[in-house]
Amino acid sequence: MRKTSALCFLLLTSTMLQAQQISLSRIDLQMDKLVVYFTLDDTNPNHTYQISLYSSKDNFATPLTKVAGDVGTEVKPGADKKIQWNMSQELGQYKGELSIEVRARVFVPFVKLTAFDTNRKYKRGKTYPLLWSSGNMGGQIDIDLYEGQNRIDGDRNVPNTGKYEFAINGSVKSGKDYRLKFTNTRNRDEYIFSQPFQIVPKVPFLVKAGGVAVVAAGLYFLFSGGDSPVPPDNSKEIEEWPTGLPNN
Repeated sequence: MRKTSALCFLLLTSTMLQAQQISLSRIDLQMDKLVVYFTLDDTNPNHTYQISLYSSKDNFATPLTKVAGDVGTEVKPGADKKIQWNMSQELGQYKGELSIEVRARVFVPFVKLTAFDTNRKYKRGKTYPLLWSSGNMGGQIDIDLYEGQNRIDGDRNVPNTGKYEFAINGSVKSGKDYRLKFTNTRNRDEYIFSQPFQIVPKVPFLVKAGGVAVVAAGLYFLFSGGDSPVPPDNSKEIEEWPTGLPNN
């Protein structure tokens, strides 16, 4: 990323029902991170905003995910706001010109998760209850599982009743960059993402490895007879058997 020939920065300023404005303060390039400083002015201090950062890499189609700071949902108006973007994690060895865009809209969530702990480790192959509140219960929503910017799995046309059984497919890979996306089927411009969370194997690898080790030790003492710590003459062959045993 240090070899990028040029960086061009764009800022989107929009108007809502109440007068509001985004003004860019400065942009800093810190190693592999880009830091965008901005001010969000609004005549209504009770408003909260959904702030997203986009890049020209995909023609500003989807929001960037390797971001932190005053970004996402429920960002309050004020000065000294900043977004940190890890460019190397998001783009890898990108070369060429790059533009970024900051977008803001008044955040009125049609769905708000009330019982989903993103600090918890979720196991693939298991089902977890989701609970949410909504200012307009009824209709249908899509609930999708994303890894980064890629949709992995999900259910379409789920009744907007405030509860849902979230099943993680057993084929989903372990990782830390998973998010849930809720989309209003009546207006697909209305959607929210959960904060990133981690998915882990249902049975940890170390537990499986430990089980194999116990079986191998049991076989050794079984064939050695248990009367002497010295293995028989064919001990070399016995020691090699556990690696060929089927996994139970």
